[in-house]
Amino acid sequence: MKFMKIASLFFQGILSFILVGFSIYFLTGYDSAFEADQLCHSYLSNLPDQSGRLGCDHDTETHQWILYEKQDNSEPAKIIKKYRYKFL
Repeated sequence: MKFMKIASLFFQGILSFILVGFSIYFLTGYDSAFEADQLCHSYLSNLPDQSGRLGCDHDTETHQWILYEKQDNSEPAKIIKKYRYKFL
């Protein structure tokens, strides 16, 4: 009897964790890749960039547009902002 209560609480906890995760995912991302693209380029156009080192790029693996700043030849780009969109 005690084992059943513990098992029930465990599965309720797991289910709650999954529901919270899905809720966060679906409530925080942009609705489409187009919307994320437009926001990235809009933000980019409002930044002062005399050097031409800023840009937006689409990352299809993580489903987001990334606003970045190019660094020197051997340095990786600096991520300024990410615009994640909903995949499903």
